[in-house]
Amino acid sequence: MSTTTKAEQYQDTRIDVKLVLSSLWIAMLIVFAYVDIFALLRADVLRAALDGKMAATGITVDQAFQVFTTVYILIPTLMVFLSLVLRPRVNKFINIVVALVYAVSIIASCIGEGWIYYLLGSAVEVVLLAAIVRTAWVWPTVPAIVGRREPLA
Repeated sequence: MSTTTKAEQYQDTRIDVKLVLSSLWIAMLIVFAYVDIFALLRADVLRAALDGKMAATGITVDQAFQVFTTVYILIPTLMVFLSLVLRPRVNKFINIVVALVYAVSIIASCIGEGWIYYLLGSAVEVVLLAAIVRTAWVWPTVPAIVGRREPLA
């Protein structure tokens, strides 16, 4: 007599595209923040900051720079919320465009950078942004029902 045991199977749930996009933006922002926080442990960054400059570029840290930086970080922060509330067509477009723009800006910030933590963190950010683009790009569609007037239940 042979007995077979059936392995327990777990139910997997489909996650809404909006939740996936929002989660990816959150993950990207966490990596983004930690890379910047770790930079505060670098002597060159601290010296430049005390002189009111950015270490890599020598840009003066003034009101205009701080406003630009705030807007730069507010956009992906708002994407966490907007990914949940925008209609699919607009949501898809905005997620693709914003993620691509940020991927390019992060790649550009790596030019001339020699710190491995920064390059690794930036690579992870770009991968997460690529996942946002892909997730938005392959957004599932619902087949249109032509001639139907009553709402679907």
